[in-house]
Amino acid sequence: MPSATPNSPAPRVVLGVAGGIAAYKSVELLRLLRDAGYFVSPVLTPDAVRFVGAETFSALASEPTRSSLYGDVATPIPHTFLAQHADLIVVAPATAHLIARYAMGLSDDLLTATLLASRGPVLLCPAMHTEMWEQPSVQENLATLRRRGVLVLDPETGVLAGGDEGAGRLPEPEVIFALIEKIVRGYRGPLSAKRLLITAGGTREPIDPVRVLTNRSSGRQGHALAEVAQRLGARVTLVTTSDLALALDVARDIDVVHVETAAQMHDETMKRWNENDVVIMAAAIADFTVTPAKEKLKKHDGPPVLDFVATADVVLDLVAAKSPGQIVVGFGAETTDVVNNGLEKLARKGVDLLVVNDVSAPGSGFAHQTNEVVILDQLGGAQRLSLRSKEAISLDILTRVASMFDPADQ
Repeated sequence: MPSATPNSPAPRVVLGVAGGIAAYKSVELLRLLRDAGYFVSPVLTPDAVRFVGAETFSALASEPTRSSLYGDVATPIPHTFLAQHADLIVVAPATAHLIARYAMGLSDDLLTATLLASRGPVLLCPAMHTEMWEQPSVQENLATLRRRGVLVLDPETGVLAGGDEGAGRLPEPEVIFALIEKIVRGYRGPLSAKRLLITAGGTREPIDPVRVLTNRSSGRQGHALAEVAQRLGARVTLVTTSDLALALDVARDIDVVHVETAAQMHDETMKRWNENDVVIMAAAIADFTVTPAKEKLKKHDGPPVLDFVATADVVLDLVAAKSPGQIVVGFGAETTDVVNNGLEKLARKGVDLLVVNDVSAPGSGFAHQTNEVVILDQLGGAQRLSLRSKEAISLDILTRVASMFDPADQ
């Protein structure tokens, strides 16, 4: 049953139906929702009305079917009303056309306008012919929506409308309903109920009150990881050296901890490790530090003599302290022989996954909006991610992390 208590209002679901032959299954989904006590508001696109009758949905739903942005006397701004009052928006079936418009932010009908006005959970259930489902443009649009926190129930493989078989069949209403029940209870994605600790940026080791030793890391990849993880349902703590302007880009409900030095990064990360399920060490932490001068060093005194000492190895300490079930993901910035250097580091550090990249390659690494990486694992696997946005890289890394948990725990 839904998560509502006997004295609380029934969960409200907007059931969106796009124009595909699988729309007939939405009638059965509507019946399941109503039998379970949900308040269901059906929203059909004009194309959907060609496949199923609006009157059928009105007869079974909690209120009459809506299909237009205009002419609703009771709710003159229906898209904002629906979005603000819904506990969940489900689109079943979601066609390639609707997915593309949602990803691009187009709101030329009531359903897409409602989707864009929503700040709550959204579940898309794509259904289309195999050739359409496998189109790169469709998959890229879905990846974009997933990064933004939209939940997607992939289609099944089976007999399609044309009589042939392949991927693209809308899951049965009972399967969709079961996922709706999970979402109403708080499920928000593959990292729901998981706690992630993510580090970002390059540490700064003071030489004197003015000068520091640092590196070129901007913190963009770590910040992207934090944002995408939060949209996938995780509770995220971000330990970052990046300045406040960049830190403001992260979602408001991410716990942001600001540090500067390698020692501070070590201390803040270690003291939070026990309460997290995953740590992703995207920060570029200094390998060496110096004892800083108390006063500014003067040029006329000649070149200073700097006595370097090694910093604590945060990753090694995290691996040594980890409990069964915890996952450690390391990062490795290389300029030559990336995979072999990465494999050596993977073995030496003992992390579960190591993300390595060539920071000297065009468009990859420090300060860029894009990245190109290889994910190495302890079984010898090497998953190559071609050049793409750091948000897209984050989704792939986090999807890999999520796959390492027992499905029963999700």
